[in-house]
Amino acid sequence: MNAAFTVLVILIIIAAILLIAVVLLQNGKDGGLATNFTSANQTLGVRQTATILEKATWYLVAFILVVSIVTVFVGRGSTRSGSNDAVSTEIVNQAEQAASEAPAFPLQENPEETN
Repeated sequence: MNAAFTVLVILIIIAAILLIAVVLLQNGKDGGLATNFTSANQTLGVRQTATILEKATWYLVAFILVVSIVTVFVGRGSTRSGSNDAVSTEIVNQAEQAASEAPAFPLQENPEETN
């Protein structure tokens, strides 16, 4: 695999974990986990905390979307020039060799006449 592909996948995983944490911190119908952090609410204000968490959610979603699209193109480039072509060529060669070595069975033109 390509090193850039691996780095991008790790970045997506980290962003996804952060996104889960940010979503869990947001206020829901019943207050969410953000109500437990009273000191943060007192210094920043409840409305400002919700705004920051909402912006962080959108930025993380956009980041995951963009990096996922980039990862598709990086991943395609690595598989075209990688060893996958050699593997598929070897599989095709083995299948052709097995087909040529298979015994040929005579076809019966009229199976009812064998009685």
